[in-house]
Amino acid sequence: MGYMSYTAWPDYVSVAERKLQAEKKLAQLRKKGRRVEPVILAGRTIAASFWGKSWCQNLERYSDYETRLPRGRSYVRNNLVLDLKIASGKVSALVNGSQLYTVTIGIAPMVRQRWKSVCRDCTGNIDSLVELLGGRLAQSVMDRVCREGDGLFPAPAEIKLSCSCPDWADMCKHVAAALYGIGARLDEKPELLFVLRGVDAKDLLVAAGENAALPRKAPGAGKILDESDIADVFGIEMAAAPVATAPMKEKTPPLPKPAPRSCVIGKRMSSAKKQTASKKNKKKQRVRPRATTPRNRSAQPVVSR
Repeated sequence: MGYMSYTAWPDYVSVAERKLQAEKKLAQLRKKGRRVEPVILAGRTIAASFWGKSWCQNLERYSDYETRLPRGRSYVRNNLVLDLKIASGKVSALVNGSQLYTVTIGIAPMVRQRWKSVCRDCTGNIDSLVELLGGRLAQSVMDRVCREGDGLFPAPAEIKLSCSCPDWADMCKHVAAALYGIGARLDEKPELLFVLRGVDAKDLLVAAGENAALPRKAPGAGKILDESDIADVFGIEMAAAPVATAPMKEKTPPLPKPAPRSCVIGKRMSSAKKQTASKKNKKKQRVRPRATTPRNRSAQPVVSR
């Protein structure tokens, strides 16, 4: 396979043969011990999630990329992006064409003031990081994040493209394939978009938390209806408010009387009482009444008849 020249084009290679070549080169890279992360699509759909589709739609909105993007879609759909790594401000890729080409994409970090503006506009509309990364956002938040010019996605002026192929265009089909590969990768790891732009996704949650902590203003005095106004509006009579009186002191309940000793001791006490009563009865039986007759009958005078 030769390079493209001014007089001749390289020989045509079918899609099936190109895919087979890509699989062989991928196996060779792994055999050499290189850690590769290929972009493998299950079907024809490049991106299915909110973040992946939004990335691809952002690319397609710019006329600068219009003519080169279709070839890139074909490359990524045929699994010709053999390696794709996303870091802060940089994307590196290996794309299989007539040979293996190295692609480098530079993304300018997001201006801090611009990121603060996005966070401020999205305040209170994002409940959790899971909801954010899952793309389960309100339509107003989606529109704000994807807004052209001051949203999260980069404009062409913020993107620098480089490829080792001999194509003179800044965006060749290999670069376009890598750009679409980013959208496919965001389906799996949406947090990489924030890494690429040099911002922290948690800032959106912090802004929402600070907004929720602000105290709410009390209603103005003119917005509070008086009871007489309520009665006039609804035609009802309002009962007079009860006069507040000082709370009465509660009487402390009297302490319970101690139980009688017999109840506390129980059967032993009752049996002791019975023994005492029986002893008293025995003493009473022993005491005899005094005799009413005199002891010495002879001392009585004899009455003669």
